[in-house]
Amino acid sequence: MADLFSIDRSAMVVAGVDEVGRGPLAGDVVAAAVILGKNHGLVGLNDSKKLSEKKRNVLSEEIKQKSKSWCIARASVKEIDELNILQASLLAMKRAVDGLQITPEHIYVDGNKLPTWNYSSEPVIQGDSLIEEISAASIIAKVARDNEMEAFDKKYPGYGFAKHKGYPTKIHLQALEIHGPCEI
Repeated sequence: MADLFSIDRSAMVVAGVDEVGRGPLAGDVVAAAVILGKNHGLVGLNDSKKLSEKKRNVLSEEIKQKSKSWCIARASVKEIDELNILQASLLAMKRAVDGLQITPEHIYVDGNKLPTWNYSSEPVIQGDSLIEEISAASIIAKVARDNEMEAFDKKYPGYGFAKHKGYPTKIHLQALEIHGPCEI
């Protein structure tokens, strides 16, 4: 990963933030914030979408063990409906950063928008492929949300949540036609 951005990271507590769940038709939007530290020892960090499910699961556990601090937060389906998906995503990101046990001195946020907060921060387009902290956040957020969707598959059989994770696939759209929308 390249170190392309504006601060001297070696002397600062840096966090990365990313979200998952902006595209699905079901489930909360989930965000994570991660502070890795200099010598974290994690190998294979990348955008969660570029990793196999098996690799994501392994890395998620390693990130939680080896990072200096991490937090997973969310905005609910109700908040998504009330605020819109962009604002709910930014809210989930803010909650994730606020939940860190260490206050970051600078935050890299995946994308082109920043939550409203008082942290030194910058948005990074495709940051989940460029900044290790964002990659780590991407991974733990995706694993958490995928696990939740698999649990919802048992609670709401017939929708196929374990397979499509709430994204608008052909199977999901057909299930909506047959069963109508469920609570999530």
